[in-house]
Amino acid sequence: MEETIRFELNGKRTELLLDPNQTLLWVLRYKCGLTGTKYGCGMGFCGACTVLLEGEPVRSCMLPVSDAANKKIITIEGLARNGDLHPLQKAFMEYDALQCGYCTPGMIMTAVGLLMKNPEPSQQDIIKGMEDNLCRCGSHVRIIKAIQTAGKEMKGGR
Repeated sequence: MEETIRFELNGKRTELLLDPNQTLLWVLRYKCGLTGTKYGCGMGFCGACTVLLEGEPVRSCMLPVSDAANKKIITIEGLARNGDLHPLQKAFMEYDALQCGYCTPGMIMTAVGLLMKNPEPSQQDIIKGMEDNLCRCGSHVRIIKAIQTAGKEMKGGR
């Protein structure tokens, strides 16, 4: 049975008639047209589907959309402001911290959550904070540098 589910998506009030048990990932991709959030393992292990829910990184492949009702959701598409990329998006490009790019949206969203809690993480803090996001391309050292650089930039505001 479908229900009206309301939430704020990337700063915009959103109201959709949905099966409340449908995962947030599929709602974002197929009902909202936001394909930056990726389907990876479908079991919450890889992190490709990570979004921010009330500022906390969550695996959207495991979250029923009903759990997002009346909450704020930010996807990779919602990070840029007025056409300016988020500091993490810029740093990932600057340090070439992506290769195939598939894990990148989830990596960035997890890193945003990490930097919101700890704007000056050590290398060990970053490794620990990012360990549940899988990357098969081997960009790990560049990802760490990108996160550290973005943290310094974000400390000034964003």
